[in-house]
Amino acid sequence: MSHTLVIVESPTKARTIRGFLPRTFRVEASMGHVRDLPNNASEIPASHKGEKWANLGVNTSENFAPLYVVPKDKKKVVKELKDALKGADQLLLATDEDREGESISWHLLQLLDPKVPVKRMVFHEITEDAIKRALNDTRELNMELVHAQETRRILDRLVGYTVSPLLWKKVAWGLSAGRVQSVAVRLLVQRERARRAFHSGSYWDLKAQLEQGGVKFEAKLNQLAGERIATGADFDENTGAIKAGTKVRLLTESDAQGLLKAIASEVWRVAEVEEKPTLRKPAPPFTTSTLQQEANRKLRLSARETMRTAQGLYERGFITYMRTDSVQLSDQAITAARACVEEKYGADHLSPQPRQYSTKSRNAQEAHEAIRPAGSSFRTPAEAGLNGLDLSLYELIWKRTVACQMADARLTMVSAQIDVANARFRAGGKRIDFAGFFRAYVEGSDDPDAALEGQEVLLPSLVAGDKPSCNSCEALGHQTQPPARFSEAALVKTLEKEGIGRPSTYASIIGTICDRGYANLQNNSLTPSFTAFAVTALLEEHFPDLVDPGFTARMENTLDEISNGSAQWLPYLDQFFRGEKGLEQQVAQREGDIDPTTSRTIELEGLPCVVRIGRFGAYLEAKRPGENGEEELIKATLPLDLTPADLDADHAELLLKQKADGPESLGIDPSTGEAVYLLFGQYGPYVQRGQASEEIPKPKRASLPKGTKPEDLSLEIACGLLQLPRLLGEHPDGGKVQAGLGRFGSYVVHDKGKGEKDYRSLKAEDDVLLVQLERAMELLSVPKKGRGGRTALKDLGTPEGSEETIQLFDGPYGLYVKQGKVNASLPEGTTAESITLEQALELLAAKAATKKSTAKASRATKTAKTPKAAKAPKSTTTTASKPKATSRTTGTKAGRPRASAVRIIRAADS
Repeated sequence: MSHTLVIVESPTKARTIRGFLPRTFRVEASMGHVRDLPNNASEIPASHKGEKWANLGVNTSENFAPLYVVPKDKKKVVKELKDALKGADQLLLATDEDREGESISWHLLQLLDPKVPVKRMVFHEITEDAIKRALNDTRELNMELVHAQETRRILDRLVGYTVSPLLWKKVAWGLSAGRVQSVAVRLLVQRERARRAFHSGSYWDLKAQLEQGGVKFEAKLNQLAGERIATGADFDENTGAIKAGTKVRLLTESDAQGLLKAIASEVWRVAEVEEKPTLRKPAPPFTTSTLQQEANRKLRLSARETMRTAQGLYERGFITYMRTDSVQLSDQAITAARACVEEKYGADHLSPQPRQYSTKSRNAQEAHEAIRPAGSSFRTPAEAGLNGLDLSLYELIWKRTVACQMADARLTMVSAQIDVANARFRAGGKRIDFAGFFRAYVEGSDDPDAALEGQEVLLPSLVAGDKPSCNSCEALGHQTQPPARFSEAALVKTLEKEGIGRPSTYASIIGTICDRGYANLQNNSLTPSFTAFAVTALLEEHFPDLVDPGFTARMENTLDEISNGSAQWLPYLDQFFRGEKGLEQQVAQREGDIDPTTSRTIELEGLPCVVRIGRFGAYLEAKRPGENGEEELIKATLPLDLTPADLDADHAELLLKQKADGPESLGIDPSTGEAVYLLFGQYGPYVQRGQASEEIPKPKRASLPKGTKPEDLSLEIACGLLQLPRLLGEHPDGGKVQAGLGRFGSYVVHDKGKGEKDYRSLKAEDDVLLVQLERAMELLSVPKKGRGGRTALKDLGTPEGSEETIQLFDGPYGLYVKQGKVNASLPEGTTAESITLEQALELLAAKAATKKSTAKASRATKTAKTPKAAKAPKSTTTTASKPKATSRTTGTKAGRPRASAVRIIRAADS
């Protein structure tokens, strides 16, 4: 029986769409891209080996012809798609309608080489109505989008695979450069440099607690003898002094204390009161960038987690397409949002007219809507049947979409000037006259009710001449703070504002920066490493364009022009890479000028030494007088958690001194009679009992708990850490309960015996040296969360003969069961209510068997000898031949010559 074959990217998307189509349609998943440039030498077909351009995977001398190959893990997918196509009378390519999705469709067209009619099917939400509309409104492949994506891919490869090897030689092995990645790293480094250069300034002021008519309020010193009092904004970050030309009065502690005494018995009098009405308009609905920012601020999700969760919501039909720059809503969406407002908040909370927003992003593209709940009527979060991160993100999107069609919030800003002696204090208030959209959504808070209270700062009814009483007044000292490090949200906002990269790629770029060791994510802040400093300095000096935001933004503009047909992709690539000042020439000319020793050296102002990048990380290097009077070189490893901004002269001297003189003894451990030492290693400070020797090469060591400062460490605490883990008592179900300190911090554990252990992390308020059995039992009673912070939906039970329970979870790709380290997805149609222990056992056994056979095949492949003249199968490699010109094709030459490679080097392409 003939059928129509529909190809989408993911199995989840395929399952959702399958339910909206007749039985004569067959929906299959490509599992993302089916072809790409080679990632390593093993992916290069034998017929293409030996070419000079092999390390790029792009033939720069033949019109930048890319060498596309089918990765090993996609061969089975391609075969299944070809088999599915055999009985089809029509092929619908239903990948996402953006550059990436258009490119996937083009690659599918090239690989499958269909002999039946082919149409491009596009939609922005996965609902029954949207799918039916898409079936009736198909189009041809858009080759302008394909060229734009291919140009971006080649451009990223040229930058990554040309500059990265240079970094390997000059700085450290395994580093990478990228067209957008390197600019983002430079932004982090520039902020860290500003933190190092920052000089703190100090100032004092007064804060009073006043009362009028039984209502208490707060007022702060604003002026003294007619002069404005200095605040943090008046200080120069580079000097720590008041900015030149600024006329303010800087109070010292003695000034503040003297003023406090002077006004102690004086009468407070209201000089003037000003009320100013204002309106607040709701924010536009979410784009990719703003969703990542808000999810990071409110839900503490990384950009990767946000996009992964949003992808799952989209593919299951809960939201519209999540990669978009547009803030516009369709008429259907506006109607649905306004219906939600009227039903939940009342007609008085509707905006008088439907609101429509326009995109202000510099490089906005694609014809998508904003991100919103899918469908012609919006399911409320309570009706969606979601939980965990899925529910949190859907609720965020629902609230933002509904709020954008609500009435403005009306507020009155109140300001009161209050005089006492020759000082003037200011009290500020905010009154919400009509909450409007605040009822549904307030930026910067998860709880609208709590946010509503926080938005309002009430003052008593004050008029000039009133004499409020002073309940208390105190002098406060302040220190100006260095510029804050970038959070993921702040970095995404800056990249978008500067027009650098595409919002849809920010998640992978930030992930790459962290994976490559250029930055660490600590307390939601991106902290650049010493390696990032070294690489940025090299690129700034020798390849300034590659880290210039303006240059990168112009590249992005050109790629947008290619996508709409106003610029040609081939001349642009040729000029960028092979032009007179192209990247190829720059690397060739400057490679010999770059001294590796200099490139690996970071000179930070104020240090008595230099920082160098070595094979095992950053270290300090200094010359000090030796025992014989001659200078000797001292090297001290820098702890991984020590940031460039926090490395000062005192810290450097401590590390160098310890390296030169040996570790510092804290005293003698009374239980063993051995000395206890405080040392500093790559992973931070730690304590050690005794010295290493031939008899004891690895003496007992223990890391310091998070938040414990080395200077505050006592011998008693050190000895306690060295005695961990400590027994807390017996568990009622049998086994021991212990407290200990591990790689991920302090914990309690139920040791059930036979190697089975149940761990829980201690909370910030718990002390691993003091925690008792009762508290441990309380922590162990809380169900353990799975990957991604997911809590099991239910326990299915423990199979006979096994010690591990089988649990049911809901993940981004649907329901799955888990036992130990083995996960298995539930078949289509199986629900959380219907799954049984026996079914779960069968699914897990099948998954475990698949894993074993895959591992066995992998080992056999590695040990087997490959004939030298082996040829790659045709299905593995496809050259960059273009499809025959259609109404949307730009007449590209087909049948490019094949390419070969000596080896392919791994590097980040973005």
